[in-house]
Amino acid sequence: MSATPASKILDRVLVLEMVRVTEAAAIASAKLIGRGDEKAADAAAVEAMREKLNELYIDGTVVIGEGERDEAPMLYIGEKVGAALGKGPKIDIALDPLEGTTICAKAGPNSLAVLAIAEEGGLLNAPDTYMDKLAVGPGYPDGIIDLAKSPTENVKAVAAAKGVAPEDIVVCVLDRPRHTDLIEELRALGCGVYLIGDGDVAGVIATTNTEETNIDMYMGQGGAPEGVLAAAALRCVGGQFKGRLVFRNDDEKARAKKWGITDLNKIYDLTELAKGDCIFAASGVTDGSLLKGVKRLRNGRLTTESVVMRASTGTVRWVKGDRRA
Repeated sequence: MSATPASKILDRVLVLEMVRVTEAAAIASAKLIGRGDEKAADAAAVEAMREKLNELYIDGTVVIGEGERDEAPMLYIGEKVGAALGKGPKIDIALDPLEGTTICAKAGPNSLAVLAIAEEGGLLNAPDTYMDKLAVGPGYPDGIIDLAKSPTENVKAVAAAKGVAPEDIVVCVLDRPRHTDLIEELRALGCGVYLIGDGDVAGVIATTNTEETNIDMYMGQGGAPEGVLAAAALRCVGGQFKGRLVFRNDDEKARAKKWGITDLNKIYDLTELAKGDCIFAASGVTDGSLLKGVKRLRNGRLTTESVVMRASTGTVRWVKGDRRA
């Protein structure tokens, strides 16, 4: 089989293949829901996702993964995956086989298996640091949000564009001590603050479906790799995202330099984090605002719920699976 341009492969094969990959990871980790073992749940998801990726006719490179090679045995940053190394289309891959490991271990809401792919060079190779994140869903004028402005200014801008008062805006924020001042500022403005314990990819994506989630915006610091994944999803549906890397020490700054990042204060736009054509897929592990989790039925079958999005077409597909356990 001769190599096919990546754009055609994205059209013809990989859109729905990505769902099979995230489904496999979700099903594997779902066996450990509520068992209290984060590492075992994550390991199960990683192994299942890697196995499925290695069945695909791609020359894939993990650019957002489980950590660097000395930190993770599989799906580490820089690992090559796919069944056509050296001859298939070159694909960049960002993944989190189990987004919300603690959530899964405690049987909480919004644990997902997530994956984004793009043509080579399409995804920012973000270091494993924190990132300031600001997101809003589709339907707003370009530039409506800006990390250089205060939370109050951003809420007022979105409220004005939506035609409501600031107190009618709901903002999703990770429930962390580092966000105490942010939460106080938002509540002083009258906003609703939707606090989540983990899973900020799901939190960002919730802004894309405000009618169902009631979440208008996402604010706060979370993992930079998760920021790239969320940006890929927002690219597909026309939302807006701003990200700025946060470095806590010299080691993290050195790690950024290793991946070619020289401007440590840069504010990244959506298209700088995920550019060109890209595909985002997610499967629910536990029930959440975006997707239902894996369900094991009494008749020996199981059900899954997934979503797959594509940037070039703006297509969003909701996929429900029913199979033998």
